[in-house]
Amino acid sequence: MNIDTAELPDPDDAEDRPAPADRPAPAGNPGWLSEDELQFVRGRLPVVYVEAVPVRLDGLGQVVEVGLLLRGTPDGVMTRALVSGRVRYGETLREALFRHLENDLGPMAFPQMPTTMCPVQVAEYFPMPGITPYVDDRQHAVSLVYVVPVTGACDPRQDALEVTWMAPEEALSPETLDELPGGRGTLLRQALSAVGC
Repeated sequence: MNIDTAELPDPDDAEDRPAPADRPAPAGNPGWLSEDELQFVRGRLPVVYVEAVPVRLDGLGQVVEVGLLLRGTPDGVMTRALVSGRVRYGETLREALFRHLENDLGPMAFPQMPTTMCPVQVAEYFPMPGITPYVDDRQHAVSLVYVVPVTGACDPRQDALEVTWMAPEEALSPETLDELPGGRGTLLRQALSAVGC
């Protein structure tokens, strides 16, 4: 999930719709939605998302690096992003979180999935600014946020251009936080605060 007035593409959209909107969803994955179906749902119901802050830990379990995705908007603006995406119908939170980590960071990232699916933060995105710090022009969305240690090599996929690893102090600098659209700078600060940064 990812969104300011310069509406970013949803990294999930490409995988959740068949090519033409008039074709039915593939029988093997009933969780896919056509563009029309997705727009219909977004206009009527809150959509559930998972978001992850990838981190690298030292031997004492302290965060030494934070991974942020670099993405380009349709307008050609470069922004930072968290790993994020929708939870599909019939999919557990754990499965959704793992799928999005693998989609955004690559299959060799080796995320250390949390033992409990209790999020470090819950973010409510609204299409109208001012209700919460989080804004998504497309929809009302509820996002469960996790801090996930990653031990492997990251090779971004989907629409991410790169994964930038930085010290927590750099990730929490005003310059970096300003690069995260839709209130995600606030979200990153809250998530890292929950793990002692």
